[in-house]
This record gives sequence, C-alpha cells and structure tokens, in this order.
Amino acid sequence: MKSLSRSFITFMPIVFIPLTMFGCASMSPNHLQATDTSQHYPITYVVLGDNGTPVVRALTHHEQCPVLTVDGKEMAMDIRAKAETIPQRPTLSDPSESKPSEFQVLTCEKTLPIETHSASIAGQNLPLPKHDVQRIVVIGDTGCRLKKSDHAFQACNDPEQYPFAQVAAQAAAWKPDLVIHVGDLLYRENRCPEGNAGCKNSPWGYGFDAWNADFFKPGRVLMQAAPWAMARGNHESCARAGQGWWRFMDSSPLVVGRDCNNAANDNIGDYTDPYAIPLGGDAQLIMLDTANTSGKPIPEGDIREVKYREMYQKMDALSQNASYNIGVNHHPILGFTAKKDKQGNVKLLSGNEGLQSVLSKINPLMLPSRVNAMLSGHVHLWQEVSFSSPHPTQFIAGFSGTEEDTVPLPATLPEGATPAVGAVVDHFSSWVSGFGYMTMERTSTSSNQWLVKVWDRNGKQVNTCHIEGKKSVCDIGQVQ
Repeated sequence: MKSLSRSFITFMPIVFIPLTMFGCASMSPNHLQATDTSQHYPITYVVLGDNGTPVVRALTHHEQCPVLTVDGKEMAMDIRAKAETIPQRPTLSDPSESKPSEFQVLTCEKTLPIETHSASIAGQNLPLPKHDVQRIVVIGDTGCRLKKSDHAFQACNDPEQYPFAQVAAQAAAWKPDLVIHVGDLLYRENRCPEGNAGCKNSPWGYGFDAWNADFFKPGRVLMQAAPWAMARGNHESCARAGQGWWRFMDSSPLVVGRDCNNAANDNIGDYTDPYAIPLGGDAQLIMLDTANTSGKPIPEGDIREVKYREMYQKMDALSQNASYNIGVNHHPILGFTAKKDKQGNVKLLSGNEGLQSVLSKINPLMLPSRVNAMLSGHVHLWQEVSFSSPHPTQFIAGFSGTEEDTVPLPATLPEGATPAVGAVVDHFSSWVSGFGYMTMERTSTSSNQWLVKVWDRNGKQVNTCHIEGKKSVCDIGQVQ
C-alpha cells in the first residue's frame, strides 16, 4: 500500500473557503472538475441521523480533534475512531488480493442540537439541515471499480471514464438543501494490474487512502454544499468496506463489536435499524440498511430473514409519523435490470430477490402501505418505475461514477413484465450508459407532489418526471 509520508502528516490544517466565493454555479465543467479534486484537511461534513439530528464529522492527520464553533461558542469534538491499522480480515476477495486496512486519520464527531443556527471548523461553515427541505440531490454508486474477480478495472485516472468529481461539483452548483447517497461508495477493492495506465498507482483495499480517492476527494465540493443522508450499499458490508463505513459514514454511535473489524461479529456489524429524517411539511425519509441482502431468496431461519423482518416492522412503525414517506435503501425492490446470456440474448431481471423473499411473506406489496416512493441504487443506471397496483413508485440512481451497466433496458417493457409478483407497471423510464445525478423539488405544500429532474455529468437536464402520491410519470421513456 502506498501510505502517506511523515512530512504530509505534519501539515497544518488548511482552511476551507466557502463555495460562494468562487461563484460555483457559473463555473465551466472543466473548472468544476479541477476545483473539487484538491485536498484539504481537516475534511469536514455533516451526516443526518435519527430524527434528522445533524452529526458533524472531521477527519484529521493531527492527534487531537479540531475545535468546533457552534452558534459562536467553541466546543470540543469527540473521538469516534483513532488512527490505526486494522489486521487483515476475511473479505470477498482472495486473501492474496486483500490487506490490512490502514486508517491514517483521526475521525472526530459531535452531535448537534437540531435547532443549531451555525457551526464551523477552521473557518469553514458547515451545512446544517433545513426545517423544510425543498431541494434534494440523489446520487449513488460513486466509486471507481477495481475488482479482479470481475476482471473489471475502471480507468480511475481518466475523468472521462470516472467522472464522480465532475458529477459532484455540478450537483453542488445546483445548491441542494440535502444530498441523499443511495449506497456503494468504495469500489477500489483490488490492486490495479501491472501495465494498466487507466488505474496505475490507484489506492486499493478498504483503508483511508481508498476511501479518500473514491469519495472524500472527488466528493469534497458536494460534501460542503449540504448535509448528507447516507444509505449503506453492499460495498459497505462487513466483508468489504464496512470498517470505513462505521468509521466515517454511519450516523449511529460506533461501538466495539459493531465495527466490522472482527468477522465473528458480522451478524452485528452488517445491520442497522431504520430511522427517519424529517423533510418538513409532514414528509420524511426512512433510511434502510439492506447492505447484506442476497440476490437469491433468503432461506427461513437465516439471520438476514430475521433482520429484514424486523426492518419491515420498524419501517412500518416509522411510516405512521408522516403522511408522505420516501424509503431510501441500496437494493431496488421494485426495479429492473438486464443481462445477456451466452447467446447474446437480453434477459430482463426483477428486483432484489433476497428482500422480496422476506418482505412478500409479511405483505404481498412488500412495503408498508404508507410508503409512497423508494430511492435506490445498485443497478448502474437511472430508472423510474410507477405502478397501477398500489406499490410505491421506484427510482434508481446508481449512475454517479461507477462503471455503468452496458446491457440496454428496452425502451418499452414486454407485455406483463414486472419487477415483483403482483406489481403492475404503469410507467417506465430509463437511462443506460450515462453518468449524472437526480434532483427532487417540492411542487406543493401537501408534500405529495415532487418534480424530479435527471442531469448528466455536465449539468445538462436529460429528463423530467412528476411524482404525485405513489405515482410518477416522466417526459421521456428512454434517454438516448
């Protein structure tokens, strides 16, 4: 592993400069790309936890946490995780393609009162949640894929082939109130092969250097723009990047045994309870952890069956607290994907069979009746599905940086095509092989109407959709 030098570790923190001083919204795509690739320490950001509580995080190479200023008063931050190297544990990769996880940064945090008016670190104002969220950015699957078992080595060094920095900067220029990440942040799992210029010298594994290259560095501008609601993807399961997920991203407390450091504790570390993030106007997000689900039906008695049954019950209970509920998870329950067989024929596949196998036994609709929409990722494309049956509308936003799916979805679904038993498709829209981000804006005070726009990596709008209640419809059936 290419570790940080001693001289780098002794650098003093660099003060962040607010985006508004650069006039970010008027920058050219090339300027935006250059701006957000520079590195600044401490790295600061805000994740939203249970009931929308803002949790400030700071990553530093110093031995002490930076000072946090809240409403004009200085406040000490708490250490969430010390800088350390975690012994190598079993992963999904062969042991020869794995290594210990080296975390060269101290992770600091502080939970703020929801009524906090201002907060800053090293002169950089931190984005705080708004009581009435009007503008939401949705991104997902943002890391650069380096996976030996899949023979997949994305050109991480080429911003044309790995454009997350550009996508993040354009999304920040849209000035959101909230950013939702639908999961899969770290993809640089294995070493770049010798002679591959596209990913040469890329960090790999599950330590901070890989997290920094895949998320913190390219996503910096967007992290400064708004608080984040983070969904956990399968790439953040304990057998993959779960150690970093718990150190950096999860909003709940980090406790020994739940940190993914010891594989014997994965039945604890691979699951978190659902929680709600209020959006104002009697609307809320319900955040779900489905990181450890299977693509195949889950057997009865499996720990995943127990956990996902509990997840449904808690989601149902949370949904009673608002009139409009948007579920956020990584694996689409009600979306499509496609693959080619050996003869080159395209086969349309349904939603995640693992979750469906558990949830359908509780409720044939698979989701509580008060859930109106689902936001997911996992499939590396953008997609919208709406139903004439009483299922919630499904959006997929797994198109923000990771090597895209190349098997095309049909512009028109075959008759009777469904992502789940009993789900009758009324409207379907997709965009395959394009990188970008999705936005949501309220269009009514009742919270059940939203304007969805799909944007490419250059900030050009490519589709428009309208949500009303559980239904959605888009202007374009398939973006070309």
